[in-house]
Amino acid sequence: MKFIDSLPLHTLIMASLLLGLAPFVPEPHLWEKLKMLFSGTLVKPIDIFDLVLHGGPLILLGIKLSRGHSAPEE
Repeated sequence: MKFIDSLPLHTLIMASLLLGLAPFVPEPHLWEKLKMLFSGTLVKPIDIFDLVLHGGPLILLGIKLSRGHSAPEE
């Protein structure tokens, strides 16, 4: 968990917004892949990779915020 604690909060927020919402038109990949996941059509390796790529920063941000640490401890 030291790795997650050492990540700057503002960097995780920016990465979550940029990767979570990219591409902005016609619809974000993350939203598209989540719809595929819940409909059961997320089967191609490239689609699973896209879900991990676009959702990864959001998951790291959630873990960091749930731990309640904003700065690394020394």
